[in-house]
Amino acid sequence: MLRVSDDQERALHGSALAADGPDEVIIIRAGGSYDGRQGVTLATGVSNRSAGARALCLHLVTIPPGTRGIPHLHDGHESAIYAVSGETEMWHGEGLSQCAIVRAGDFIYVPPGTPHLPVNRSDTTTVAVVARTDPREQESVVTLSLPPHLADLEAFPVAAG
Repeated sequence: MLRVSDDQERALHGSALAADGPDEVIIIRAGGSYDGRQGVTLATGVSNRSAGARALCLHLVTIPPGTRGIPHLHDGHESAIYAVSGETEMWHGEGLSQCAIVRAGDFIYVPPGTPHLPVNRSDTTTVAVVARTDPREQESVVTLSLPPHLADLEAFPVAAG
């Protein structure tokens, strides 16, 4: 079986679109997006709501130049990220004490419960593919306060909003 899901179908069904059987393939047409709790815009992708996914979600994230996300973690869920374009600071770890520069072509693994914060100081939009073991997309997102040593980031607007 093959089913094509688009924004209109998701709007009509509202709740999760359960697969009719274990062999059903669902194609989600690009076009919709939403602002996540973590302060970034997520393109509607594979999730429990869009495809009846049981153990993962997959989204495209965009972070405009000169913006940032909100410090957060995913309680009990791991994430894998592939940077498609741009260059982003990724503050991470306890107290967001560590910083790595992520460039197009880089892969990132974020363990469950690890605080992280993307910051795009560049003049290019950051685009990344994010996979997470949370099929409900936003349920595991726990937002955190910006730590004092990153107070200068208050001047950066949150990407989504």
